[in-house]
Amino acid sequence: MCASVCSMMNYFSVRNCASVSSYMAAVYEHRVILNPEPHLPQSRAAALKHMQSNLDVYEEQAKRASQEGVQILVFPEDGIHGFNFSRTSISSYLETVPDPRQENWNPCTEPGRYNNTDVLQRLSCMARRYSLYLVANMAGLQPCPAGTDPSSSSCPPDARWQFNTDVVFSSDGQLVARYHKQNLYFEKAFDMPPSPELITFDTPFAGQFGVLTCFDLMFHKPAVALVERGVRQLVYPTAWMNQLPLLAAAQFQRAFSQGAGVTLLAANIRSDELGMTGSGIFTPASPLAHHHARQGQPEEGRLLVARVPVVDPLWSGTGEVEEAAGEEVAESGGDWSSWSVVESGHCQQEQNCVRSITPAPSPPPRPVTSSPTFHSSMMYDPFTFILLPAVQGQLSVCQGTLCCHLEYRRSQPGGDGELYALGAFAGTHTVNGRYALQVCALVRCAGPEATSCGQEVEEAESRMDFLLSGRFETPHVYPSLVVSGVKLEQPRRLDRTPTGTVTMAHSNMAAGLVTACLYGRMHHLDQV
Repeated sequence: MCASVCSMMNYFSVRNCASVSSYMAAVYEHRVILNPEPHLPQSRAAALKHMQSNLDVYEEQAKRASQEGVQILVFPEDGIHGFNFSRTSISSYLETVPDPRQENWNPCTEPGRYNNTDVLQRLSCMARRYSLYLVANMAGLQPCPAGTDPSSSSCPPDARWQFNTDVVFSSDGQLVARYHKQNLYFEKAFDMPPSPELITFDTPFAGQFGVLTCFDLMFHKPAVALVERGVRQLVYPTAWMNQLPLLAAAQFQRAFSQGAGVTLLAANIRSDELGMTGSGIFTPASPLAHHHARQGQPEEGRLLVARVPVVDPLWSGTGEVEEAAGEEVAESGGDWSSWSVVESGHCQQEQNCVRSITPAPSPPPRPVTSSPTFHSSMMYDPFTFILLPAVQGQLSVCQGTLCCHLEYRRSQPGGDGELYALGAFAGTHTVNGRYALQVCALVRCAGPEATSCGQEVEEAESRMDFLLSGRFETPHVYPSLVVSGVKLEQPRRLDRTPTGTVTMAHSNMAAGLVTACLYGRMHHLDQV
């Protein structure tokens, strides 16, 4: 049992330890029941019948979570209504969600205050019935004065905002938070809020949580802005399409949690057809529970339950740490007990405590490999690559001001067809979103030809001991390590120097390497 947790000084080091409690959390990866004709308008009765079919599943999972002692439960984005609506066809799904910062409302005990709030009422009663904090995503409505006030020029012509909305209910059914998604991802039915929102809510068992949705995780507001305000626990409904080799759902959820030093409670949709799967309960130290269903497995929902140490530095709650209960799903590799660590204060060498890793002694230097570089598209970006020769060596590849360095040894080489490359990208991503990046990535190529480097791969046999590093011009660097079967492993070492050099090292892999990545977000260049 971990009896302490370390506050984060920066992304990869420990400042001090403080006595903390823990809490039981759950996320549900939901196989959403979709409207087969989302572009056709429906009556309110038909829309409610559709939404109630998904809410029936939510009810079952909330009951199950309650039986496991869960105190906070997160459901995914679009899990109640689905997706692919037009602005008009989603109208019957919309409900007015009042701002809990302006008024107190318990939809379960005061159902008559607002009309057409059936979904809010059921979610509120669900939270109240099972005595847990409940986070869900729904289609929200807010009237606005179109054309009557110069300050309201962002109001749509139909005089209403339609928002992708997260709602949070306390364990007695009170509506305690409402968040409107800022960074929409091709969502024709919804509006961007007039100004970015930084929404938090407080709990009696773990202090403060922040709220964000799906694509928000890629941007400064709200994700980084919440962290900069001291928020260290985030609830995260998402409908994320897996994009290997760099942005599979669980891969980036884990990377953000570790890189930003936060706990992330991430609930995704499950849909093989749409490439959506991957949810988890992630802390800065390790993924306590995560799930990535592979193609061909039954397309079912999945409840993940884990005991989570409190990492909110603003909270001074007391209480005994109870024995872990419930379903813990740990599909990742890595074993803290085998690491060489430097403990600070009273941190104990037990799983779930955040640690600073002692750099392993460097082996004698080997000659740096000099091979021709080439360009290939990865994630729609023009990476500069260099192939890994033989079974060991050192090599570097640069693009612009970013240089990526690799020292490696294949501890278990795969077949002759397994080709690997080291890639660098420094520039602005412009497909399906626009944002600035600096990325160092070691990837398995999809085939024996260099032109296949950067394509999606899920399986690999080659296990590799490596040290990957780069000097980044941003503090927002997110490390990920993906092995065969799209499973996550915990790097044996993560360091960041004051000059911006980030290093990730690993050895004794449990499966073949798919991707090792240092993903830097240059938020200050997003508008350039």
